[in-house]
Amino acid sequence: MTRPRIRPAVWGAVATGAVLALTLSACGGGPSAPQPGETSSGGASSTIPDTTSLLAGVKEDDALASSVPSDIAKKGTLAVGSFVQSAPNNFYAADGSTVIGSDHDLITAVAKKLGLDVEYKNQDFGSLITSLQSGRIDVTIAAMNDTAERQKAIDFVDYLTSGITLMVQKGNPAKITGPDGLCGKSIAVVTGTSQQEFAEATSKQCTADGKDALKVTVTDSDSQNQTQLRTGRIDAIVNDLPSAVYISKTTQDGKAFEVVPGDVIDGAPYGIGVNKDDAELRDAIAKGLDSLIDDGTYGKVLDAWGITSGSVSKAVVNGGK
Repeated sequence: MTRPRIRPAVWGAVATGAVLALTLSACGGGPSAPQPGETSSGGASSTIPDTTSLLAGVKEDDALASSVPSDIAKKGTLAVGSFVQSAPNNFYAADGSTVIGSDHDLITAVAKKLGLDVEYKNQDFGSLITSLQSGRIDVTIAAMNDTAERQKAIDFVDYLTSGITLMVQKGNPAKITGPDGLCGKSIAVVTGTSQQEFAEATSKQCTADGKDALKVTVTDSDSQNQTQLRTGRIDAIVNDLPSAVYISKTTQDGKAFEVVPGDVIDGAPYGIGVNKDDAELRDAIAKGLDSLIDDGTYGKVLDAWGITSGSVSKAVVNGGK
């Protein structure tokens, strides 16, 4: 399940102090998954995309490789810090050691464009920014939101737009077509999150418009909400887009839930984090991502993981607000 999204960070775990405020979590742990290409008969997994051949097809770009800082080019490896417990962004396959996920695929493809291999380092989310600042890692990619507060500590290359979305029972029996259709509906959110803020604000707007208020159930976890939705006690769950897509695709082999189509709500960028002293590497990462966007690899990775609605048309440096 995703960790709660607490203001001012977009996805966060509660913390105090200036440094902790910069490192609030923007992602969450996900359920275990089968190996790429496998299908489980259990209730919480399904076919995981096998992107091996897609990544194998990414070739080094000599011009881009020449823009990589000499110390990193010499070692030939990009040290990537991530929180490898956040499906579908970064998580372990069934063998417990192979890292898979949309973030993993994108940073691996960017590194290949730059003529580099990737060395993944699994860390607590709260240590990623300090690890970057201290030089223990070269970049981080962990569904971390690019925010103005975090930009004080590190730079970002934005690679995806995420936000809130609505998840309903398969077949959408409540006929919810978007936020405007939530008035009078029963929904569930996790306590202390921006999803809860959205639900409360939407409910107030419904009553101001002379419509029925939302019936909001507040719980401690996404798993509780999923149980209520699966059994029909609520009409919808408000969740973050990547997690909602992954849950919908994998729970009961995709037969339990679906995501309501449409633009994300309160969208904000995810960014690849780079040390503020490494502008050369930051710009090389941005150029590598632009190359993947231009040649279609970027779109294929997002399509494989079902998150194309969050795609960007160009790499942007520090675009978060």
